[in-house]
Amino acid sequence: MQLHRPYFLVLLLLVLTGLGGCVSQKNLPYLQGATYNSRQPVVVENIRQQYRVQPGDVLSIRVQSVQPQLNDIFNVDNRSALNGDPGNLFLSGYSVDQAGNINLPTVGPLRVEGLLVEEVQVAVQQQINKFARDANVLVKLLSFKVTVLGEVRTPGRYFVYNAQCTLLEGLGLAGDLTEFGNRQNVKLIRQTAKGSEVVLLDLTDPALLSSPYFYLLPNDALYVEPLPARANRGNATNLGLVFAGISSVVLILSYLNVFK
Repeated sequence: MQLHRPYFLVLLLLVLTGLGGCVSQKNLPYLQGATYNSRQPVVVENIRQQYRVQPGDVLSIRVQSVQPQLNDIFNVDNRSALNGDPGNLFLSGYSVDQAGNINLPTVGPLRVEGLLVEEVQVAVQQQINKFARDANVLVKLLSFKVTVLGEVRTPGRYFVYNAQCTLLEGLGLAGDLTEFGNRQNVKLIRQTAKGSEVVLLDLTDPALLSSPYFYLLPNDALYVEPLPARANRGNATNLGLVFAGISSVVLILSYLNVFK
């Protein structure tokens, strides 16, 4: 019996080490709160953050008029970008240069830096009206991309064709967090005129819905930190290999002792 005791202790230690790599269920649900119920919705007010055009952005500008020749001058074919090749944006869209301008055919440079997309549309419309009557201008931001890194299922850079993309939608693009993602400590990195802005977000807190950072802006980056259980799981795997070797030695010694 004494020969089997080391083997039993090895198994017990393996089980305890494995438990150390488990994640508590209470840390997994998003937006935890006692006010949610199935009878009445909980309304949370939140004003979407407005994005102002910056150098490096790419705009889609479409002109619709009864003059096909005028349309052909201004309209750039963006179908390649919309069909899954965002890299062609810089070849097919109107890029905002470092001076904050876009270069429109026949119009020339037009300053758009610091304007809302809707304001850019008005500015372009005013210029087009000088060349055509009853023309309609539609402006969209093509270069809305977010980067999601860390403990998510498919980290990477994602293009967004929705002007109201939320934090949860951004994480959804990356396949959601893994079980080892720290839902209470998600870093949002946002580029501003003064530099990079970093804020910590708690996905389990219902107040997230009213946060000014609930809506993502172009070029935002999300980083999901790993839970300590991730490191524990890795350590458990390494220790498991060591203990498996030890248990093998114990079994061999037991076998030799039996047939001695």
